[in-house]
This record gives sequence, C-alpha cells and structure tokens, in this order.
Amino acid sequence: MESSEEVMNNQTDHAAICFKAFMLKSSTKSNLNLYDHLVRVLTKVMDERPENAVDVLEDLSYEVKRAGLRDTQSTLRDIPPTPAAHLLAEQQRALFYLEQAGVGLGREETQRVHLALKQLVDTQPLQRCRFWGKILGTAANYLVAEIDPLPESTYKPPPVVPKEESRTGANKFTYFVCREPGLPWIRLPPVTPAQITVARQIRRLFTGNLDAPVVTYPPFPGNEANYLRTQIARISAGTQVSPLGFYQFGEEEGEEEEETARDTCELVQHILLQGRCVWVNLAEKPEEDFEEEADEEEKEEEPDEPEPEIDHTPPWSSRMSSTLIPQKFENIYIGWGLKFAGDGYTPPVPPAPQREYPSGEEVTEAQDPSLEEEQALQAALEEQRAAQEEAEDMEGEEEEEDEDD
Repeated sequence: MESSEEVMNNQTDHAAICFKAFMLKSSTKSNLNLYDHLVRVLTKVMDERPENAVDVLEDLSYEVKRAGLRDTQSTLRDIPPTPAAHLLAEQQRALFYLEQAGVGLGREETQRVHLALKQLVDTQPLQRCRFWGKILGTAANYLVAEIDPLPESTYKPPPVVPKEESRTGANKFTYFVCREPGLPWIRLPPVTPAQITVARQIRRLFTGNLDAPVVTYPPFPGNEANYLRTQIARISAGTQVSPLGFYQFGEEEGEEEEETARDTCELVQHILLQGRCVWVNLAEKPEEDFEEEADEEEKEEEPDEPEPEIDHTPPWSSRMSSTLIPQKFENIYIGWGLKFAGDGYTPPVPPAPQREYPSGEEVTEAQDPSLEEEQALQAALEEQRAAQEEAEDMEGEEEEEDEDD
C-alpha cells in the first residue's frame, strides 16, 4: 500500500499538471496563453533587472504583450508609417549593382564617374552615353565612355544673301562715330542683309558701348557696333530727302528723251526686304551646278524665280528746320535710332518646329484591307494574269501562221 506522503505527492503533481494545462489554454481574443506570457515577463525581468520590480510588473506585462501583438494587431498602438527616406533607400539599393557584383570602384568613385559622364553629356552633342569600363595603367588609368552620336541632320539652311560691296547700296558710305567731341573716332563695320533683316524685327535702345552684346529675339548677328551701323543704313535710306526740283535730269547721246531721264546725283536707295538696295536672285545657280544636274537622269524641278521684294513701310518722321534759306538744305538725324512702331511692339512669333520625319506613304501607316477588298484584289490580279496569258497565246498562234505562210 502507498504511504500517505506518496499519495500527497501524486495529488500535487496532478494538480500542477492540471494548472499548467489551464495556463496553456489560448485566449479566444488574442490567441495567447498565460503560461507563455508569464515566461516572457519573467525573462524580461531577469534580463533587465529593474528596481522595484514588483511595482513595474504590470508595465512589463503590458510591454511584453504589446511587443507580441505589434506585427499582427494594431489595437494597442498604430504601426508607424515607413519613412520616405527608407523607401527611397530601398529603391536605390539596385543602383549599387557594381558594388554588389564585386567591381572594384566603390561608392565614392562611382559617384565621381557619374558626375564625369554627366559633364560629358552636357558638353558634347550625344544621344546616348554609358560607362564602358576602366582600364588600369602603370602611371594613370583610363575611364572609357561609350556613346551614340546624334544622327546627321538633313536640314539645309537657306542661301545667305551676299552683302553689298563697298561704295554700293547700303554700304555706299563709310561711317565713323565717337562718344564725345575730342575722343577718338571709331570706324563702323559694313552692314549685311542679315543684320538689316533682324533689325527690322527687334527694338532695342543703344547703350553707348560699341562692344556691348545685342541680346534680342530673333538673335542679332553682331554687337552694338553692327547694330548702330544697321540703324544708320535704315535711317539714311528712309529719311534723306531733297527739295523738289533741286536735282536736274540730263540726256545721253543715242537715246530718246523719254528713256534717258535719270538722276544726275546718286542717292541712297530704298532698302528692300531682302536687306539690300539692289535685289539679287538667289535662285540662279552657277554653270557648274547646271552641268552636274544635266548628267543626272532625274532632275528636280527648278523653283520659280522670286520677284524683287519691295517694302511699303512709310518713312521715318521728318521736320523742316528752317524756311529762311530755301536754296540750301541738309539732312541730319537726332533721335533714339528706333522707328515708330505705333501703339505697341509685338515680338515676332518663333518659327514652327522642324518635322522629325517627312510625312508620306513611306512612313505613314496604312490601314489593313478588309477581306472583301483582298478578295476583289485577288480576283482582279487573276483576271489580269489570264488576259495576259491569252494575249501571249494569240501572239504565239499568229507567229506560227506567219511561219507556215
């Protein structure tokens, strides 16, 4: 028979097993059990060894429970959002693939290479650029960049209007300027048609510095010295006048009186829209070009000959200085060098962008034909083929008859 002591021990063990089973029973709300929770709390107490552990036991129990429920439930505390810097770092991790592959560049040198490639792209007309590699040398190394050059442009600029020679047209006279009496006189350069054409589209006051840049739209081809010479040419061509009847017309031998009337004194002529006083035909080609085109089988059509351009802009305003001495006259200009533009000035509209590719059958995608259209085309081709074969058979029979005869 068992002693009373053994019976008591067995009862104690059975009670302990029952109590542990009770503690291992999971909660229907949090899916946690008391036994594991107490084990974590006691482990935390032994690890941290806080002072007055009995007073902070409830707080420790709360922290253990909150740590266990952080990833699955948010009833105790909201999960903080992931910082934007952390997300960006995760996305940029793939940029360091060279380092992950074991290439001996390093982050600092990779950044310097990136900046060097960016400088190359900014200074050179490149379509595509990538880092090819690094070749080591005994004294120095080589960083190699692989690029795709831009495609060659098919744009052909319009022909340049030649400037008028000295002592002719807008360059008939030469002009010197100085800023104050007694200072050195400076000779102005000749004027070109391009400068006159652009000067008609812009409005800019003078600064008094001949070397100052002329920043306008459209861009002016030159500095303030060129702009000053251009405005002088425009003012001279639009404001110089003479008294009525002052110049007399003469006659030349061998010509009738009606056909020989001409001005005995040359005046500055009106400047055309072409930027010249004497119109030049840019459609004319030298004889060598005509010989080369004559050898080609296919010859492009010649453009129509342009007519001389005439500008009907009214002249600049003029005033009579004196009526006391009618037998003498002189032209002098004092002003800002800007033509009257009316109520306001509107800059010219930028030109339309150039087409990226020509439109036509070669590049325009056509719609696929329908089944009925394909069948009709096939029937037409078969009918054409049958008619051609029939015609060939008839020609063969006629040749055989001719041979028999």
